[in-house]
Amino acid sequence: MAGDGFSDFFYAAPDGLKLHARIYGAANTGGWPVVCLPGLTRNARDFHELALYLSSEAKRPRKIIAFDYRGRGQSDYDPDIGHYNVGVEAGDVLAGLSELGIEEAAFIGTSRGGLIIHVLGALKPAVLRAIVLNDIGPVIEAQGLAHIRSYLDRAPKPKTFAEAVEAQRRVHGADFPVLTEADWAGMVTAIYRVAEAGLMPDFDPALVDTLAGVDFSKPLPDLWPQFEALAAVPMLAIRGGNSKLLSAATLEEMKKRHPGMEAITVVGQGHAPFLETGTLPEEIAGFLDRAEGVDQTEVKPKSRILSEGVKTV
Repeated sequence: MAGDGFSDFFYAAPDGLKLHARIYGAANTGGWPVVCLPGLTRNARDFHELALYLSSEAKRPRKIIAFDYRGRGQSDYDPDIGHYNVGVEAGDVLAGLSELGIEEAAFIGTSRGGLIIHVLGALKPAVLRAIVLNDIGPVIEAQGLAHIRSYLDRAPKPKTFAEAVEAQRRVHGADFPVLTEADWAGMVTAIYRVAEAGLMPDFDPALVDTLAGVDFSKPLPDLWPQFEALAAVPMLAIRGGNSKLLSAATLEEMKKRHPGMEAITVVGQGHAPFLETGTLPEEIAGFLDRAEGVDQTEVKPKSRILSEGVKTV
């Protein structure tokens, strides 16, 4: 294990592309491993602080695998942008797990990562032992996806770290009023890489083109059948109180269709809540323990609101 708490894992996708993941924690923890799947243009670094907590500080430490999809982070870019879709990416995740010898795991999916979890439920349902959906559900609000495309189209090009922090706060500050300077700095560390021209977003620019042609004036296709197929899997849904992508109405409908689902609304955060902030690491660890049947001492309410959206630093 590297001094920064993780080791790098490289493997080949089914089509031969070189892909990357981070591995945190010991292999033989006794608990389910946890697979972390990031959003559209994000990467494994999004989960760094949460992964450190779950792998070393939680009451029941776990092995964590955080993936870089193709075209993100340390994974190779794909010359065919048609391969940047949740079906191919789900296959890539399964290939990585197979290489690691992992047959079942708990999954945490932020945004696009949650969509990939829905696909995994169709491709290999036995691999899913517990699910955390971070600000994503079977219904994606067109307004929210249009907002994502808008800020990707106008992505700032900062030359310094300080410029990058200010740019992110300018774009997202209204949706995340509770974040601290440390939170914004953590975000910048996660989403940028250092290049000769300055800081560059750490993803293939062609990813933005995959949103071209989407008609945001019409409702997007939903995934209710795929969601309902996950009804037997323990699930925790986290929604940002200011989210434009996952509506409060969709969250309520999710609870109706998955009666055992737990739900958290994080006040003062939008799409998607920072999973390392407030008490979210403890909430997620507790859910995983309950799902695995090793923590029966406390029963959490099925739906709750977290107002402490800021971590203590």
